[in-house]
Amino acid sequence: MLADRTTLTQYLIEERRRYPGASGELNALILDIALACKAISRAVAHGALGGVLGNAGTANARDETPKKLDVVANDLFVRCNEWGGHLAGMVSEEMEAPFEIPAQYPRGRYLLVFDPLDGSSNIDVNVSVGSIFSILRAPNPGASAAVTDFLQPGSRQVCAGYAVYGPSTMLVLTVGTGVHAFTLDPLLGEFILTHPNLKIPHVTSEFAINASTSRFWEPAVRHYVDECLAGKPGPRGKDFNMRWIASLVAETHRILMRGGVFMYPHDARNAAMAGRLRLLYEANPIAFIVEQADGRASTGRERVLEMAPADLHQRVAFIFGSRTEVERLEQHHRDHNLREYDAPLFGVRGLFRAAI
Repeated sequence: MLADRTTLTQYLIEERRRYPGASGELNALILDIALACKAISRAVAHGALGGVLGNAGTANARDETPKKLDVVANDLFVRCNEWGGHLAGMVSEEMEAPFEIPAQYPRGRYLLVFDPLDGSSNIDVNVSVGSIFSILRAPNPGASAAVTDFLQPGSRQVCAGYAVYGPSTMLVLTVGTGVHAFTLDPLLGEFILTHPNLKIPHVTSEFAINASTSRFWEPAVRHYVDECLAGKPGPRGKDFNMRWIASLVAETHRILMRGGVFMYPHDARNAAMAGRLRLLYEANPIAFIVEQADGRASTGRERVLEMAPADLHQRVAFIFGSRTEVERLEQHHRDHNLREYDAPLFGVRGLFRAAI
């Protein structure tokens, strides 16, 4: 059955052999994460039968009400990864502060940050959801991690990945040598390599954005979307399709498989908030995967992986996907992002235009 198949374990061992000095700890950590994803996949698949649908009932420290499966998924990640001796600490969307490894377990050389169940608003309607994770090196191996230890730019990630729980469960992974997707064989309980060396096409005719917030978009984003919606008669000379799933993992997976661009831009709903998605455990791991697949990831103004985090739960604008489309959006942010009220006071579009 496995004569012509590569399991996740085999893939990781073969990667490790390329680096004779490697300890094997990273491999073991990834396999612990994979175990958590298998357990979450089972919980998601049981749905109402497992009594895990609906809200958890209590708001978290950021006044967000998690779903029951958010809590279950977070607990599974913690239980599968706290004991192995590979981690100095963990941070997740469901934790206000870093999780300290229990005293009875050794501390390791890595940090784990994760979103245990991305897209959980889709759970009750049976739409694909997923888990996102990122692995960083601990600045102080063997010691409990401090908050500042996690505040590393995404360019320092040693591994990133996500699991998507859809018609099949898939684990998509990069250790900095390309992007590879593994499909869970439910009979064997093993992730099998099914999509090696994924690459995002540079040319696309799909974009993903939440159109209901269009009144809050920056001019650069509105300009780009208007170009796409103009179709063949417009400046792009072709028709575009618009997609929106409201699940970052599902959007990423579609773009990896067939191209496209995803936009969750800065908007005017909250001027003090730079964006909606979290930098450490959403934008950074997805950006690492996208760039390893020959795509591009940006805020519209700067490369996501170069940003220095200031907070564990910092939010950012996030644009990623086919390289040429992201570059076009970045150019629009440079050339077409002037709002009416940003113009000079006595300019053509200024306050006293009628008097000129």
